[in-house]
Amino acid sequence: MSKNIKIQPLGKRVLIKPDEVEEVTSGGLVLPPSASEDRKPETGVILKLGQGKEKGKDISFEVEVGDRVYFKKYSADEFELDNEKYFLLDTADILAIIK
Repeated sequence: MSKNIKIQPLGKRVLIKPDEVEEVTSGGLVLPPSASEDRKPETGVILKLGQGKEKGKDISFEVEVGDRVYFKKYSADEFELDNEKYFLLDTADILAIIK
């Protein structure tokens, strides 16, 4: 996770490494995230912040790199880079910092 990721969010967006979502059945079986497309992560760690400007104005962020956050379930743009899953997310869709 600490490798140099070759993507820079723009504006007030952040790059997030989503947490793995596992579901445990009543019998104790652990289902991986790929077993159900319905199970999208809602938490993750911020890896990069946007450039801090939008429409020529400076923006301040309420979150920092390394913060673990809770965000709206279907608001993130999901993509894969070097076989790793990442989310790009507008800061307005971050609901809380997990402490």
